[in-house]
Amino acid sequence: VSCLPRQHLARLPSVDPNTRTIILCGYPNVGKSSFMNKVTRANVEVEPYAFTTKSLFVGHTDHKYLQWQVLDTPGILDHPLEDRNTIEMQSITALAHLRAAIVYILDISETCGFPLKQQVDLFNSIKPLFAGKPLVVAMNKTDLVSPQALSVENQAIISSLETSGATLIPMSNTNEKGVSAVKQTACDQLLAQRVESKLRGKKAEMIVSRIHIALPKPRDDKPRPSFIPESVRQKRTSEMDATMEEIRRLERDLEAEGGGPGVYSTDLRKHWDLKDDTWKYDSIPEIVDGRNIADFIDPDIMQRLEELEREEDALEAAYEASKAAEDVESDLDDEEKEILAAIKQKKTEAVIESHMRRSTKPKLPRGKREVDASVTRPKLEARGVHVPEDMQRGRKRG
Repeated sequence: VSCLPRQHLARLPSVDPNTRTIILCGYPNVGKSSFMNKVTRANVEVEPYAFTTKSLFVGHTDHKYLQWQVLDTPGILDHPLEDRNTIEMQSITALAHLRAAIVYILDISETCGFPLKQQVDLFNSIKPLFAGKPLVVAMNKTDLVSPQALSVENQAIISSLETSGATLIPMSNTNEKGVSAVKQTACDQLLAQRVESKLRGKKAEMIVSRIHIALPKPRDDKPRPSFIPESVRQKRTSEMDATMEEIRRLERDLEAEGGGPGVYSTDLRKHWDLKDDTWKYDSIPEIVDGRNIADFIDPDIMQRLEELEREEDALEAAYEASKAAEDVESDLDDEEKEILAAIKQKKTEAVIESHMRRSTKPKLPRGKREVDASVTRPKLEARGVHVPEDMQRGRKRG
């Protein structure tokens, strides 16, 4: 049982309490998760029924080159605190302990299954948790019902929220109208509050006390406009013109000026590396210094090519002949080839046995093996080793 709280904490997302935060709250199925998916890179599950979100979800977004975290909280119902379940208490805990901007989302179309009056009653019941925090009320689903088309009673209920210091903004997650306005308003209000709280601190007072701003006072009423000499004006103008000329024009710009793709033809001659740049666009003459292009073609080029091919064939034939001469086994008959293969195999086994003797690894004990000379002698003679008769008899007696 003692491991259950630890497992529950491990499932919670990582929330930074010191960074800029926006908390989304409201009744179930009013569009909190849809708003979260619109303004952040998160992908929260969205379904057309209540309590789809059962825990806290954290997403991140950017505003004014700053990173913000957005908390999507589970839906809250309007009943006493002691009657709320664990899912609802996650939202209450986030609202109570995080310094953040609050975005309370209302479903003015009442398609969530809860009337507008009940949604406002929930707002009033948890309003003490909003104390000292920027508050934005987003009137969602305006694509179904616009605020002007509401009944007089519902318009009066929404107007009562303005007295609580909340900023009312209509929006729709479907057509994304007002979504960016809700995000921008909540972020700007929280930024202003954070700056104001820092200015109220002692550190800001210490810095301000060291700063002295000198404001010059006019000595008389005579106007003294700024004067720039004409030579300086001309120099600035010439420098600006030179700077504009130095701006590199890309091939894309030239293509747009030349009629666009399919009409513009790329000029390749401008990249030619010639001794004189004025030669780039000259037409190629047929005769220069009494010669034309045909004078620079070798008339014996085909004969030279045939000579090179014959020389290459001769080199290949010589290489094949030398390779055949190196093959020793080509001059041996079948019996000699078998003996040569057996000798090579014996050499390989001798090398392996030598490596085994020099090895420091532990060896498995081998028992004494009885070898019959009548079996060994034919194998040795087949490999070209002569076995004397006396050695054979001595081995047999032993």
